[in-house]
Amino acid sequence: MVWTGTWVAERLGVELIGDEELPALLGLALRRNPKRAHLLVSSVLGKHVPQRPSVVYGSGLGLGRRVRELLGEEEAARSVVLGYAETATALGHAVADGLGLAPYLHSTRRPVAGVARAGGFEESHSHATSHLLLPEDTELLAGDGPLVLVDDEFSTGNTVLNTVRTLHERYPRKRYVVVALVDMRSAADLGRLDAFAEEIGARVDLVAGAAGTVRLPEGVLEKGQALVAEHETPTPAPLRPASRPAPVRIALDWPEGVPDGGRHGFTPEHRTRLEQALPALARRIGEQLGAPSAAAEEPGAPASPSAGEPREPRELPAGEPREPSAGEHREPAGARPGTPAPPPAAPRVLVLGFEELMYAPLRLGTALEDAGHDVSYSTTTRSPVLAVDDPGYAIRTRLVFPAHDDPAGGPGERYAYNVAGAGFDAVVAVVDSTADTPALHAPDGLLAQLSAHVPRVLLAVVPSHTPAPTPTHGPTAAPMPTHTPTASPYPSYDDRPPVTEAPERSSMLPEPLRGPAFSSYAPEEVGWLLQDLSDVELEAPTEEREEAIQSGGAHYAESLPVEYQPSPRYQELFHSALETSAARIARAVGTVTETVLAELPLRRGRRGRDPQGRRPVLVSLARAGTPVGVLMRRWAQARHGLDLPHYAVSIVRGRGIDANALRWLAAHHDPADVVFVDGWTGKGAITRELAEAIREFEAAEGVTGFDPEIAVLADPGSCVRTYGTREDFLIPSACLNSTVSGLISRTVLRADLVGPDDFHGGKFYRELAGADVSNDFLDAVAARFDEVAGSVDGDVKELLAADRTPTWEGWAAVERISEEYGIHDVNLVKPGVGETTRVLLRRVPWKILAKRGAGADLAHVRLLAEQRGVPVEEVDELPYSCVGLIHPQYTRGATGADGKAVVSQ
Repeated sequence: MVWTGTWVAERLGVELIGDEELPALLGLALRRNPKRAHLLVSSVLGKHVPQRPSVVYGSGLGLGRRVRELLGEEEAARSVVLGYAETATALGHAVADGLGLAPYLHSTRRPVAGVARAGGFEESHSHATSHLLLPEDTELLAGDGPLVLVDDEFSTGNTVLNTVRTLHERYPRKRYVVVALVDMRSAADLGRLDAFAEEIGARVDLVAGAAGTVRLPEGVLEKGQALVAEHETPTPAPLRPASRPAPVRIALDWPEGVPDGGRHGFTPEHRTRLEQALPALARRIGEQLGAPSAAAEEPGAPASPSAGEPREPRELPAGEPREPSAGEHREPAGARPGTPAPPPAAPRVLVLGFEELMYAPLRLGTALEDAGHDVSYSTTTRSPVLAVDDPGYAIRTRLVFPAHDDPAGGPGERYAYNVAGAGFDAVVAVVDSTADTPALHAPDGLLAQLSAHVPRVLLAVVPSHTPAPTPTHGPTAAPMPTHTPTASPYPSYDDRPPVTEAPERSSMLPEPLRGPAFSSYAPEEVGWLLQDLSDVELEAPTEEREEAIQSGGAHYAESLPVEYQPSPRYQELFHSALETSAARIARAVGTVTETVLAELPLRRGRRGRDPQGRRPVLVSLARAGTPVGVLMRRWAQARHGLDLPHYAVSIVRGRGIDANALRWLAAHHDPADVVFVDGWTGKGAITRELAEAIREFEAAEGVTGFDPEIAVLADPGSCVRTYGTREDFLIPSACLNSTVSGLISRTVLRADLVGPDDFHGGKFYRELAGADVSNDFLDAVAARFDEVAGSVDGDVKELLAADRTPTWEGWAAVERISEEYGIHDVNLVKPGVGETTRVLLRRVPWKILAKRGAGADLAHVRLLAEQRGVPVEEVDELPYSCVGLIHPQYTRGATGADGKAVVSQ
């Protein structure tokens, strides 16, 4: 029989090396992915490849029994099993069944209003996404018995390490067991588990069905991407079955109190009750399928196991099994064999599960097998994979249909593989009641797609289990908010190509990145709602970037400038400016923070929320706003004992704020508590950008409550109502780039790196740690808090009584300057000390306009202008201390006042 990895292996030179049963367990396919084009496709998981339910269940059951032998009966009885959504939910269930008495929980992408999170963790893939843990029993993970973690494939170990690290901090224990169908670690990753176990002081074992690795030749990623582009075809219009009967709904007498899956926990008692109900459930489905071809219990067969005991898959009889048809895969050598194949005349049935809902349909499938039906099993998925109709390729056919469970991450395509053309006579589609929506029954929905390819379609709906809401008061109150966003389409970027790859866990977003792993700030100071692009080369020479930006060939957020390395003289200016201005900044920090605290009830009332008893959630606009957000958090803690949440998000001119970051915030906090923070205003472009982006997001998502007003340290342009001062003075954090902002780059938004389920990107410049003054800046300002407290109280009293309506005089000045200097583009006019500094550090400056008599506040600006050969022109009647002008219509070589002289930095 042809190996289902042959097609990919021959074209890309990929080799599967390891245990001899690996080719029977794994095939290969291709997907669009910026980091890994090939995909390992399991033939015993029941996800992409239809397989006999007994084989799928037996694979997990056998692994669970091996874990029980490893732990011993006493420790096995104290263990908890945790599976990963979506691929390993049924596998984890089966492992728990094999252990016998272990309760089970799997991660989920589906948040539930009012249900507290017991934890969450990140999956470090190309589109890293996070998992929610929502057990109904909040004590499920709190014991000290072994934790058994189950996934289909163990490769780098990143997912497991993220999980264990997160849970160990909250629920420390002495032993962990990692379980996988295949151990595919590279030689470089083999020692990571042992090193990690030593680090946390616990034992970590690994149990796998088979082991090996994938050998990849040089350039395989680029070749794989080219191969996907060559063979990828547009999704065809849905077929309309002409004369087939409509899908038939089957009423299942699901056992009361038994969850539909393990996302909220599954106990041994649940397992017993489900086992007792399975024969009756199978008979109900069998009534619609027709009588099976063979009796459930043949003469001389072993007696059925007692209720509550997992069924042991029976051995195949001797003889050659029938040849599989298109899309179906032969039972692999080395896997636990299933029940006898019925005679060829028997109707071939596919039990099709739904994304995370894998265990309930799997057990219905095993019960139908036990009743003598010819059954295969697989589930739908979120993971888009290239389909190639070749015997040597693992994904032969693909059905595409819209999501039908109102996912929290918004609508999108879903897939069923190897169903069309596989020769099935009937499909039993099993969904939970949450997913039984009009979209499921729509003309382009899953049921219609199945009806176009399979003669009979049956729909079995399992009642969704929803835990009781978590108390909001008292000792068991949950720390998590109850606000859940409404699903809606993603915003589209004009240059973002259709995404054809996303892991099956992609609709949930990762937890914020924190120091010291990402940034030099302490982890409690700020959580970055960004994805880490530290390993990606994004820097380009300033002149090349400027030409590309102004010619329209690139957006400024698609690349990064080379980080400016300050000279000793410039560093002296920074420290001198910090010493001189620390008290002034501290006063502005205190003023804006106290104003925010005083006005939050008014903001909440304007947004239709209960105005009382809430604290602000600081959300700084990365990266200039981040040091200010940290300082505001420190002020609130020092003066009021408040521990305010603080996050940093990306906003890009012309593209808006990161919508995924807003989704994350809406899922974890009430939007009405969110206060956006920035360092300063220039002409107010970002102020307008944020307001428009919030309007679009709320209209699209149905989420309400975000207030688009920004709180800033300095508002010289008179663009906002909430500020520390309206003076345009030197804020030392504007003098430098990453070395005063936690070593984080400006944010990046590029279509090939940032997919629809990703946060915008950023880099952590660890190599610049020796020059980092981020915490020096924070500490110097915070040290002056007590000194300025009295002045702050007076400032806030005056501000709250004053008319702070924005006049936008800065914008008017910018428009005037743009016309007077023949620039005719306000985006090339950057007003204020902070923006002028950015022009000199990142762009190609033309000239600097300085307010006559501005003095020491502009010392660093004059030094940078001198170093770059840029003239400084003294002017009167300027509402800012200075304005930086980017060279209009720039081409390489057009630097300096005359547009011709080139002066190196």
